[in-house]
Amino acid sequence: MDGDTTEDRPTIDCPENGPYIVKGLESLSGSDGAAIAVKETFALCRCGRSDNKPFCDGTHAKIGFTSDKQAERVPDHRDSYAGARITIHDNRGLCAHAGVCTERLAAVWRMNQEPWINPDGAEVEAIIETIGRCPSGALAYTLGGAEHRDLDQPPAIQVTRDGPYRVTGGVDLKGQAWGEGTSREHYTLCRCGASKNKPFCDGSHWHAGFKAE
Repeated sequence: MDGDTTEDRPTIDCPENGPYIVKGLESLSGSDGAAIAVKETFALCRCGRSDNKPFCDGTHAKIGFTSDKQAERVPDHRDSYAGARITIHDNRGLCAHAGVCTERLAAVWRMNQEPWINPDGAEVEAIIETIGRCPSGALAYTLGGAEHRDLDQPPAIQVTRDGPYRVTGGVDLKGQAWGEGTSREHYTLCRCGASKNKPFCDGSHWHAGFKAE
């Protein structure tokens, strides 16, 4: 993203109760990594019910889809966990529950324990690598007095298997409030229609049993 201005970047608009309108993005891929052909401007399904996934077919208007955030969503709040060498920052309100952290480093991200993050539970290098694999941007870290949130990735959207849109490369998300301390370079957008924190994914596709063949 070095040298890019906001005007240079692809954009995603989120019209009320409608699909994602994507402009200027060349790289859209499926869960298998295969490229999906796109136009200069295209609309991605946001309600989860299109018969032409990942593209919108107008079904949102027929089913009364709402893009409102829900009051019972996980609050937007960032917590910091300081260790001997590294501090881990975590905003549960933006977590997509992809499971990358708990599956890769269970001694650091500890399910059903308090505090749930132990920054001394693994080598610093392994923690940094794991945070780099978090798709939602909810995780960051501070090392040597410098905070790290973003990655150096090209602008792209991947349609994950039965899950959210994984956005990378600083695609400009228009008109949305960002979570405290979260990355704007990479983030995940709901495509099942069930997230309580739209437009961001909150893992609700798991509970909704979302399938997108």
